[in-house]
Amino acid sequence: MRLPDHPERSVLRLQLRQNVVLKALDDEQLDELEPMLEVADCRKHATLVEQGVREMGQYFILEGILKRVVSNKAAREMILRFAGENDIETSYAAQRLGTPTPYAIVSVTRARVVRLPLPDWVAFVERHPPVKQAFEYEVMRTMSEIMAHTITLHLLDAPGRVHRFMRKHAELVDRLPQKELASYLNISPETLSRLKHQGKI
Repeated sequence: MRLPDHPERSVLRLQLRQNVVLKALDDEQLDELEPMLEVADCRKHATLVEQGVREMGQYFILEGILKRVVSNKAAREMILRFAGENDIETSYAAQRLGTPTPYAIVSVTRARVVRLPLPDWVAFVERHPPVKQAFEYEVMRTMSEIMAHTITLHLLDAPGRVHRFMRKHAELVDRLPQKELASYLNISPETLSRLKHQGKI
């Protein structure tokens, strides 16, 4: 449903105001953006963006948790990141490079997002340089975070990986299914359970 027509429009606008990128908007800019926005309620495990597509969207997360995941031809998956309320998901780098999106975006839990086509979002931020600056900073921060996580998988042992996640993302620990978190940390659910029992998380 389009945001201007949504029965919870006022509440949704307040939630959007908390978003890491959209909090940079003033009232006039939000009014300009609002007609482009669509509200989507996603079931658990719903795929929002398929890996390898060129039709991309910009997502602002209001409720729930999404994951960015990459798969090989053998259907083996690697979770690159989790994103919760007030965060974003995007394929902006791929769009700028003119390549297909290299990962899928999937809901881990039931989620509510506000979305718009990525070309529309890019056109919007081009008209508003301070918003573009805030958005591109967040994109770069996310890419840096994913790189740090990939390095962590090679350099730290299982307790170290768990400890780092707890330190960096404590707000997500109790909300993520154990199987999902274990996969992200490249350990077995049994190892994660044991570390939790030992007070490592």
